[in-house]
Amino acid sequence: MNKKRQTAIYVSLDILAAVISWFCFFFYRKYHEAFYQSSKEILTVMFSDHKFYLGVTLIPLCWIILYAITGTYLSVYRKSRIKELEFTLKNTFFGSIILFFAIILDDHIVDYTDYIRLFFVLFSLQFFTTSLFRFILITITSNAIHAGKIGFNAVLVGGGKLALDLYKVLEKQKQHSGTKFVGFVRANGEDTQEMETYLPFLGSYKDLSRIIKEKQIEEVVIAIDNRQNATLEKIFSIIDMENVLIKILPKTENYILGTVKDTAIFNEPLIQIHLDFMPPLWQKILKRIMDIVLSFIFIVLFSPLYLILCIGVKRSSPGPILFRQERIGYKGKPFHIVKFRSMYVDAEKDGPQLSSENDNRITKFGRFMRRTHFDELPQFFNVLKGDMSLVGPRPERQYYIDKITQVAPHYRLLLLTKPGLTSWGQVAYGYAENVEQMLERLRFDLVYIENMSLLIDIKILLYTVIAVLKLKGK
Repeated sequence: MNKKRQTAIYVSLDILAAVISWFCFFFYRKYHEAFYQSSKEILTVMFSDHKFYLGVTLIPLCWIILYAITGTYLSVYRKSRIKELEFTLKNTFFGSIILFFAIILDDHIVDYTDYIRLFFVLFSLQFFTTSLFRFILITITSNAIHAGKIGFNAVLVGGGKLALDLYKVLEKQKQHSGTKFVGFVRANGEDTQEMETYLPFLGSYKDLSRIIKEKQIEEVVIAIDNRQNATLEKIFSIIDMENVLIKILPKTENYILGTVKDTAIFNEPLIQIHLDFMPPLWQKILKRIMDIVLSFIFIVLFSPLYLILCIGVKRSSPGPILFRQERIGYKGKPFHIVKFRSMYVDAEKDGPQLSSENDNRITKFGRFMRRTHFDELPQFFNVLKGDMSLVGPRPERQYYIDKITQVAPHYRLLLLTKPGLTSWGQVAYGYAENVEQMLERLRFDLVYIENMSLLIDIKILLYTVIAVLKLKGK
């Protein structure tokens, strides 16, 4: 299996489709201008028109960029023909609108119905050619997967009867799913003697991170009892940083609620989980642009306030103006968060402590800054640098992450997105003074990462402004 080669084929076919579509559309436009008497004359004019060559060069590139930022090339093997058709319909419609305003509005027309006709032709040509090539490629790829010629290295979690039964079903299914088991791991000390006659024993689920790297695992298939929720959370906390597809047997209530959805009707029904809570690529790009633009605007607007705060901090107590502290960011990468110092020097000489309502470590000026959240203003530079985003779960120290994950291993899911200057947890719950309150706030942050979008980010930013104006910081 060669992902780069498959992606190159996708891109090449999309370029070819765009070239064919532009050629046909350009010919159609010249044909309806009624200035030319024959197809030969039209072709002669076309091939002598620099706009034709400019379009053949630039328009396919524009389509590829659009497809790329909407995530077309992220998963080139696991594609459904029906879903890809729907996805292509949306993309080509949106792209055709952009091209319409860019190249059609200045066309020679008799009446305004010509605009509708030209747009329909442009959209139809692009959608038909792109869909046709993709349908053929997906069909060829799917047939290769079903025939077992293309496979994805997988590890089976569980060594008991449930796991053994699932393995046998998957191996006997009418169409191969592409899951290629390289071995299994024990989940809860179950007897694995019978399973070892079918698959190599690779160790405990605690070794999953190492196994994924060593065996180049792309799928983790979990087959453990539905009642083992604690074990399931631990498994997720181990593999949450790995780029793998998780497949798990659905519970009975999943069938009743209709949450088991699978386009491969001949295969064993498994819930597929992608531990990627980030929005589509185009939203990621816009989110980063919004981070940079708004942070720069805030820094410029508040530059006089920065100077005033620097003077206030310096006069409040001896010590540096800025306070730097190591926090854990995206995918567990440490970074240094920057704030205006609001506490006396050596405030944590006895170890890490969370601030509270009447914390005597906070200076008088520091208390004012915390009420107004002015101490957080330097974090706009963290956002510009890329360590943080404007909106995301608040970053914590490793010390407290270790404490929280002992009780709630799923806290590590928050590390799958970039930390933020503000968060839904902070807006909806507020500051946490102890680990128990941090666990309460966790519920709100989990809701956020499961529903991440630009619209949600804007909503949180607006609520943050309201919270700042209410002076509820501490």
